[in-house]
Amino acid sequence: MSRQSFLLGRTGRCAAALLITSTLLLSGCGGAGPAEANAAEKDGKAEKKVDAVPVEAVAASRRAVAASYTGTAALEPRGESQVVAKTSGVALAVLVEEGQQVRAGQPLVRLDPDRARLAVAQSEAQMRKLENNYQRAQKLVGQQMVSAADVDQIKYDLENVRAQYRLATLELSYTTVIAPISGVIASRSIKTGNFVQINTPIFRIVDNSRLEATLNVPERELATLRPGQPVTLLADALPGKTFPGTVDRISPVVDAGSGTFRVVSGFGEDAEGLQPGMFGRIRIDYDQRADALVVPRLALLDDGEPAVFRVRDGKAARVPVKLGYAEGPWVEIREGLAAGDQVVTAGKVALRDGTAVQVIGAKPAATAAAKPAPAKAESRQ
Repeated sequence: MSRQSFLLGRTGRCAAALLITSTLLLSGCGGAGPAEANAAEKDGKAEKKVDAVPVEAVAASRRAVAASYTGTAALEPRGESQVVAKTSGVALAVLVEEGQQVRAGQPLVRLDPDRARLAVAQSEAQMRKLENNYQRAQKLVGQQMVSAADVDQIKYDLENVRAQYRLATLELSYTTVIAPISGVIASRSIKTGNFVQINTPIFRIVDNSRLEATLNVPERELATLRPGQPVTLLADALPGKTFPGTVDRISPVVDAGSGTFRVVSGFGEDAEGLQPGMFGRIRIDYDQRADALVVPRLALLDDGEPAVFRVRDGKAARVPVKLGYAEGPWVEIREGLAAGDQVVTAGKVALRDGTAVQVIGAKPAATAAAKPAPAKAESRQ
């Protein structure tokens, strides 16, 4: 072999080795392999995926719902009397106390009757004298010893004295103050030994056997309310208790200034525990549907037209609805939903039409199929 051929072969081998080394270096410093490229692509998709909004939802259901009008009013006794003294005198005995039940005609106070008794005795003496004079005059007029005019004068005087006697007797009866109505003594402003002036209020009696509450109702409800409709009362002073009643009276006249009319509801013997002056919340039911489709009031959106967010296939859809009656926490849905539809009750603020949602308490939907288990490597023959 010549020297020139030896040098050319050596140079070719060196060039080949240099080319292989460069290729390996470029592979180590260049782009990732196929496995690493797929992982990066999945990470990018995960970053773009939007998380589902957690919400609370309730299914639309059927139940009885009543149409009603609600208002507030203070309870008043159906009967009330301010007892006053009809004559003057010293109170010798006060016979009743506050909180005591009394009957109509029952004595309440006894005043000093001495002056009134003397007046009765005086008028009675004058009456007896004139009665005797009138009897003698009638005998003498037949003998023409007394003129008919004198007899007539004696007769008129006798009638006048008789009236005075009856008046004195009435004044004597006033010394015993009696109850004008049956009820309970609400207040007492007199003590034994006090001097009572005529027309002085001394007792207040209220008849709490039947209480009343008066509502000023807007005129638009005039066609829906009727006497005899059922009423339910909730008293703030007696939480947890409800008291039944009925509509007693409805005013046929609408007040031009306020645009309202008066509705008086009565509560009878079933209202044990209620007292005059208590503040009550009153509901008058004027219609009822036994099988109405209802959802909670919380499901309604506060953006104008009645609507709810319905949850279906993991997404929220804004659905307009037509409302019916409302009772307590429920509202009737006349159109727009079906029984069993899930409506959002909490978390509505963050929702838009088509937003992905996750109902709290419900099982999350599967996002991908389960991956099959890797196959075992075949053994080589």
